[in-house]
Amino acid sequence: MDVRVVYCLFLWAAHFFLAMPHTTPRVLGNKSETGDEQDACINLIPCQDNGAICIQPCSPSFHGETRFVCEDRKWQMLSDACASLDVQSLFQRISQSELPCSGEHLPFVGGGKLGHGKPGDGAKHFGAGNHSCQADFSCIIPDILSSPAIPGNIADIVELLKKISLLLSENVTRGKMQSYSRIANHILNSSIISNWAFVKNKNAGSILLDSVNLFAGKLLLRNGSESIQEPFIATKGYSIHRNTSRKSFDFSMEFNSTGNITGQVVIPEEELLRLPRASKAISVAFPTLGAVLETTQPDPAFVNGMVLSVSLPEELQNILLTFEKLNKLEQVGAQCVGWHSAERRWDPRACEVRAHNVTAVVCVCAHRRRAYSAFSILMAPAAPRSSLLDAITRVGLGLSILSLVLCLLIEAVVWHHVTKTEITYMRHFCLVNIAASLLVADILFILAAIVHNAALNYQLCVAVTFFLHFFYLALFFWMFTLGLLILYGLLLIFFKITRSVFLAAAFSIGYGCPLVISILTVAITEPKNGYLRSGACWLNWYETKALLAFVIPALSIIVVNLIVVVVVMVKTGRSSIGEGCKSQDLSSVIRISKNVALLTPLLGLTWGFGLATIIDSRSLAFHIVFALLNAFQGFFILLFGTLLDRKTREALRMNCLSSRRKWGLEKS
Repeated sequence: MDVRVVYCLFLWAAHFFLAMPHTTPRVLGNKSETGDEQDACINLIPCQDNGAICIQPCSPSFHGETRFVCEDRKWQMLSDACASLDVQSLFQRISQSELPCSGEHLPFVGGGKLGHGKPGDGAKHFGAGNHSCQADFSCIIPDILSSPAIPGNIADIVELLKKISLLLSENVTRGKMQSYSRIANHILNSSIISNWAFVKNKNAGSILLDSVNLFAGKLLLRNGSESIQEPFIATKGYSIHRNTSRKSFDFSMEFNSTGNITGQVVIPEEELLRLPRASKAISVAFPTLGAVLETTQPDPAFVNGMVLSVSLPEELQNILLTFEKLNKLEQVGAQCVGWHSAERRWDPRACEVRAHNVTAVVCVCAHRRRAYSAFSILMAPAAPRSSLLDAITRVGLGLSILSLVLCLLIEAVVWHHVTKTEITYMRHFCLVNIAASLLVADILFILAAIVHNAALNYQLCVAVTFFLHFFYLALFFWMFTLGLLILYGLLLIFFKITRSVFLAAAFSIGYGCPLVISILTVAITEPKNGYLRSGACWLNWYETKALLAFVIPALSIIVVNLIVVVVVMVKTGRSSIGEGCKSQDLSSVIRISKNVALLTPLLGLTWGFGLATIIDSRSLAFHIVFALLNAFQGFFILLFGTLLDRKTREALRMNCLSSRRKWGLEKS
């Protein structure tokens, strides 16, 4: 059942038992709805017009209203502004002696309205005890903590904190900061974070962040430091100066029932040298606020760490932030971001990734850009999520494996017929190893996906990645060997090599080079836990750049094989010069086209689109083209390397005729 429907049922039941509705709901849409259809907003029976809005008044115990929208003939919760707090009275209780015109009612910007508290509620708290309340705001804490953290109350509390930050932020003592943190903690509890989705003002999360930063930035430090921690908001402050070696803010906070989450803000020593005088640095950590801020983003990326805000001297330019990942199993890439206060969105221009492993991300963020009030990490798929892309990959991979098995079977059947000369033997030997390497790599690709999805042990993932790396490299190096063989057949026609020399050289290139590269890669990067990519059984990129051990050899071989294609085209083109006949020119074009059509898939030119997916990882078009060409490469090898080869077809036909004769003789 949809979470909004469950929430609506719960909310209606609560309002029903508190008191019966005293007014009739209003339904706004393309046509007026009356009678029973008006009760649909409460009873949740199917509605008529998609997009229609139903406004349901709250029960007498609450003020505000609840809005529903008609989607797929069902009323879905849109916003809930029903609130029980009288925040106007709460604010007056802590501000009577600090604000001018203390006896007058002050306008309040939030959802709270005058007249909802009981008569005398505000006045009965004024008097001798009010001075201590203004000193630390403690007198309003019981009322707030005893109120339910429903969307309407969340909105009012956000506005209360905003007004405190704007009007009561002079001389922020430890007591005031503790009370402020306890109020914010009440609406940041992980158990009620889902209620933020129904807060009427969708910018409430950003307003809360700005308010907390403003208030915390004026915190007075006792003895050069301060630390105030609640379960879901923590504030730390230090006095800093140019002689400090370095300063770090270490946070370890509760996130949910599964345990704590950590974060760290580090001011490097070279940055502290920029300070002309002693200053203070304040940092606030929010383990759950990221879930609130991400709900306003159209991007499918999600916040995967705590939100860390900083208040630092303007002279400081760059800071280091370390975020422990909330979800360590997702097959995603990390992106360091800053919250742009004015535009109210996550901006990747604020930070860059310094290091990235399975459990944490280290970011370098530009504090000199004052537009960013907080920082975190976004996790998003390295490739765009697309059902079409998934379908192409699955179908193409299955067809590729089937084609490669068929290719090897055909080669086994016709082997003695097509390997009578040295050059044909060498060609088919390369073809068999290309097909075998790609077949094993495809099978390992499926195994890697199973290992990742099943969350099996780390050592198995390392082993799968090692062999996947090795056989993909072997595919390229055997393609490189085939390219050298073509050059040998075209250019070195008077230089003959024996079969044993060819086999030794081919195995050294085809399997020896990949083995050396694969061993060196795992030996160098694995001791630093930088061999595997985060959340996937594949080579790391962010921390150790281990993926370069695949990209550089692959792209180099593609370049070499492009040169081979050019040489073949020039050589075959010259062979037709001077023949003077249009049919011969056409034959030359066809011959060149056949060479290019044969070499392109076999020599890995399709992997050139892989470079495009690295340059523009968010382009779905590049990913689809690369997935098509790469996943169907096994079929291309079968088609161009085997089925379109005239000698192979003749040998296969002869073998079939011979089998039929034997079958006929046995029957007779």
